[in-house]
Amino acid sequence: MMISVVIPTLNAAAHLPRALAPLVQGMTHGLIKQVIVADGGSSDETLEIAEAAGCELVVSEPGRAKQLRAGVGLSRANWLLFLNADTALDDGWVKEAERFMSQPQARKRAAAFRLAFEDSSPGARQVVFWARMRAQVMKLPYGDQGMLISRLLYDALGGYPDIPLMEDVELARRIGPKRLTILETEAVSMAEKYRREGYGKRAWRNLALMTRYLLGADPVELAKAYD
Repeated sequence: MMISVVIPTLNAAAHLPRALAPLVQGMTHGLIKQVIVADGGSSDETLEIAEAAGCELVVSEPGRAKQLRAGVGLSRANWLLFLNADTALDDGWVKEAERFMSQPQARKRAAAFRLAFEDSSPGARQVVFWARMRAQVMKLPYGDQGMLISRLLYDALGGYPDIPLMEDVELARRIGPKRLTILETEAVSMAEKYRREGYGKRAWRNLALMTRYLLGADPVELAKAYD
């Protein structure tokens, strides 16, 4: 059991080192085979940082789904771990990932981590509470929570759909609630966008967009609203 980590980036130099740091434990433990940075055309030092850290690089058209799919094209392990460039896995993630991967029929299941923010303000705690509730009850985790999935299941589901928004929601829907586990380890994400827009405003907008998508809205139109 080995993992190919895929991280989509776009001008992520400020946060990428933080995301890469917890992965060192997985590499020294022999769990991670490779870390792939799938870049969408960064103009900062993202690629230099990734290269210095020993990551494998692939450049694609911008767009999270396109970049994730490009990253998978370089993967050589039988498990995939998708992470955002501003998300750092908490201590203990290696042991919990190994436990999950060693379970019977694990290759036919997938897992996401528990959402957390590096911000402990009341607004951040409220967003985290409802996000965790959504993930636990509806089994629709945010992309910030990462996704650990066998290459077998990923390929069987057709991978991330090439859509401009909600690719994480669509993959989770294809996996299905009975095959998706929410792990205890936290995936700690940066909360800059929430602080900038306001926690309540951004949370409600995200919920509205997801609801529209689940009701059949066009992802292209949703992406315009998101931008």
